[in-house]
Amino acid sequence: MEKLRVGVVGVGSVVREIYQYLYFRSDFTPILDIVAVADPNDEFREWFCDTYNIPPPRRYRDYKEMFAQNELDVAQINTPDHIHAAPAIDALKAGMDVVVPKPTASTVKDTHAMIQTARETGRLLGVDFHKREDPRFKEAEARYQSGRYGRFQAGVWYMLDKLLVADPNHSPRFFASPDFAERNTPISFLTVHACDALIKVVDLKPVEVRATGFSHKMPSLSPIPIKGYDVVDTEIVFDNGGVAHIFAGWHLPNTAHALTVQSSRMICSEGMFDIGLDTPGLHEIHPDGIFEINPLFRNFEKDGMVTGYGISSPGRLFQKILADRNGTLTPEMRDQMMTATALGFYTSLVLEGAEESLRKGKEIAEGVTRGIAIDLKALLARELGQSALAEYGY
Repeated sequence: MEKLRVGVVGVGSVVREIYQYLYFRSDFTPILDIVAVADPNDEFREWFCDTYNIPPPRRYRDYKEMFAQNELDVAQINTPDHIHAAPAIDALKAGMDVVVPKPTASTVKDTHAMIQTARETGRLLGVDFHKREDPRFKEAEARYQSGRYGRFQAGVWYMLDKLLVADPNHSPRFFASPDFAERNTPISFLTVHACDALIKVVDLKPVEVRATGFSHKMPSLSPIPIKGYDVVDTEIVFDNGGVAHIFAGWHLPNTAHALTVQSSRMICSEGMFDIGLDTPGLHEIHPDGIFEINPLFRNFEKDGMVTGYGISSPGRLFQKILADRNGTLTPEMRDQMMTATALGFYTSLVLEGAEESLRKGKEIAEGVTRGIAIDLKALLARELGQSALAEYGY
């Protein structure tokens, strides 16, 4: 097999920003055959299919029809997080491998169901947490896990987006749905990125979460206000006693020097290290403004090709799936792909815990909600039963 026959479920913002280039303008394009597309949003579906010459008979509103009417090797599920599970599970049961963007799902029940279905069917499930392929994180992981810094003690991370990402009044709108930022929080969109990268670096399990949410800018938007959070601080306690704070938000002024302003500091028993993501590579002074350009994430080359870790992360998942289909993926690599950490289980646990913390919290000042502490082992046992504690290493 030289190409994977891919069915794409959902062609919204993540396809516009990343995956269209992966499919058609990357080093991975030769192994991908985009056979069919399903999306209930007519505008997004027709834009993508018209742009890339997907014939009308292979354009669907319902992914189930697409699965039934086409022979596919892989389904890429680009739906909103809370509806990853159903199409992913349907695809796995139909004999397809599955790739999903981060997070795996918004609840541990859904994430567990996806993992269990993949294991039962013998198919592969890949999660595109693309920061795993950022060379800065890969180097930090190797150095930390070599023992260079000793024991992780405390960390501070932040990922803050420009307001346009969450503002439904901005034109063009970043998300298709005007209520995206009301139905979601910065936790699901941004905190999960930092959380997954942190867990990969320190190789620890989260045991407690507490979140504090600030809602000042979102309700002031006009003419469409948002009942949602501008920024959330998620405090995570790990099983070695280490503590991390992840600040995530989408309310920076649109004049910010980058779409996402982000960085990290890690304090350990034998030293500390900073991951300076705010200066990713190219500092530009131009009549339009001053910008930091991140070619590490997405690099538009002069020949039209697009590279960077935002492309290579999902691309390498597809490479491994192709190798597995051809019988050349080693058992060791296959096992590594299917661990709970690789499949984002602990990140989903933190996500659900942080959201629950805010729901059960109380307002301590105007627009400020202080969440309660959530015992993640108790949450896991409640949602999946006591046996899940041992299964997931607690």
